[in-house]
Amino acid sequence: MLDNVSLRFLSAGESHGMQLTAVVDGLPAGVPLAATDIDPWLARRQGGYGRGRRMQIESDRVVLASGVRAGYTTGAPLTLIIENRDWKNWQEVMDPAPGGKPRKRALTTPRPGHADLTGGIKYGHKDLRDVLERASARETAIRVAVGAVAHKLLTLLGVESLGYVPMLGGIESRVPFSWELRERIEASRLRMTDSAAEQEAVHRIDAARNTGDTLGGLLEVRYRGLVPGLGSYVQFDRKLDGRIAQMAMSIPAIKGVEVGEGFASAGRPGSEVHDAIFRDEERGWYRKTNRAGGLEAGMTTGEELIVRAALKPIATLMTPLPTVDVVSHEVADAARERSDVTAVPAASVILEALVAIVLADAYLEKFGGDTFKEISERVETYRERVRSY
Repeated sequence: MLDNVSLRFLSAGESHGMQLTAVVDGLPAGVPLAATDIDPWLARRQGGYGRGRRMQIESDRVVLASGVRAGYTTGAPLTLIIENRDWKNWQEVMDPAPGGKPRKRALTTPRPGHADLTGGIKYGHKDLRDVLERASARETAIRVAVGAVAHKLLTLLGVESLGYVPMLGGIESRVPFSWELRERIEASRLRMTDSAAEQEAVHRIDAARNTGDTLGGLLEVRYRGLVPGLGSYVQFDRKLDGRIAQMAMSIPAIKGVEVGEGFASAGRPGSEVHDAIFRDEERGWYRKTNRAGGLEAGMTTGEELIVRAALKPIATLMTPLPTVDVVSHEVADAARERSDVTAVPAASVILEALVAIVLADAYLEKFGGDTFKEISERVETYRERVRSY
């Protein structure tokens, strides 16, 4: 995380290690928090059509190991733990004790599109499992747990969110996003707004599975109820759009991020890009359009925040691409680890959670306070000031 953050965290753990762990620092005291605030996010991340057998093995649940007492944060560092149930099948392979070489299930044929080869070169590993275990998207489970904590704080401050899938495998939803579609999106196997498009995408996933291929797509998250002025224009590393983009790009397989109509605006005149400003006594400051996606000059405008990301197809193919063995230097097929056909629906949940971390940090940065009561009072005072500005 950036040096100037108010909410800091680190994650640790491997895909088939004993557990995933995060330590979160900077949470105020007095935030009501229980495992039941986090576990539903973990279940949503594990859902979606096109997932692999790993999701049948794991049933992610969080353990609050420090920083919470009697249902409230104490202000001390929060420790989150998620057990890897598949660890029992990998103990010999992942044993940290000296010896036992060569390890079973060593991987020497790097997958195109994965961290395998470059990570092996960087850290000097010839058994690329030392790379892939940490580079695996399994790590996002613990970051979703952190995001769920951040989201709980945002919810208490009047913010709500929703993530969905506008396109999967080239199949686009034809039903525009609406907050009224929340129930439909949450019930969807692919988190899509359009049932007809969803069925087409399911057929495309089945076809990709039959040919040993994988599919990517687009993710979009919406946040509303944000106060204007989160973030800052005064230093590059305080700009909220940059902080959101960095967090989004940290999700494995994300290759592009936009806020609002970012890419489309590059081909339009300014009169069709910028959002005219209006004000009346009842509504205060507002925009009739939101092409900027709720961010201007690195700060929230008070309009709905809209973040979209492009997720490439997963790098592990059951019909593998050619590669070169890092030990023998002979041509080989790329490794085939257990994997998904697509993780686009899960990635939309991950993006929603990680954006929550950035936004919660921005609230703590702006409003400070050692207790949640202090922060909530300051937020309400600020809202009054914004209304009368």
